[in-house]
Amino acid sequence: MPYFNQEIGVQKEALEHILYQNPAIEKALGVLREEFNHAYIGAGCIVQTVWNDLTNRPVDYGIHDLDVVYYDDQDLSLEKEVEIEEQLRKLLSDIPYKIDAKNEARVHLWYEEKFGQRIAPYSSVEDAINSWPTTATSIGVKVGEDGAFKVYAPYGLNDLFGLIVRANKLLITRNVYEAKVAKWTRKWPELEVIAWDK
Repeated sequence: MPYFNQEIGVQKEALEHILYQNPAIEKALGVLREEFNHAYIGAGCIVQTVWNDLTNRPVDYGIHDLDVVYYDDQDLSLEKEVEIEEQLRKLLSDIPYKIDAKNEARVHLWYEEKFGQRIAPYSSVEDAINSWPTTATSIGVKVGEDGAFKVYAPYGLNDLFGLIVRANKLLITRNVYEAKVAKWTRKWPELEVIAWDK
């Protein structure tokens, strides 16, 4: 794994290079820069594109969704979130993944019903990414107005480039973590899984 334990600058350059090998992500980054420059592409499709590169699989192997996350605490309505998701689906209608757009400012409104625990409202999209289920998938990427590739990865990129799956226990439960691990290791058996209680 050539980028494991490298300097963060080297890792970010490697991440940018790998992601731009995936035409769907390249297209989505361009659309977000033009239309929603405060939004990130996050988690699954980013991580899985890297896993595919590191394990010599086709670039879009195992990827089903492209997750777009943004923060708008001025409009917490589901209707607005759906409107943005539909707009993105139209703009990205030629990519092979399902577009999933989430306003992280409204997650607290539905989280308890879905996952069984109440959470406080997030203060920013970065605050939300901090709590995502694993250290490797706690990541968002975007292209800034200046054209620069930007990465938000609060736990660094070592677990991502090391093919390491490690629970981020801020919110996730053991059952949810182990279900994700089972799903991912069926597709990427090379992953090194850190057990929940380690």
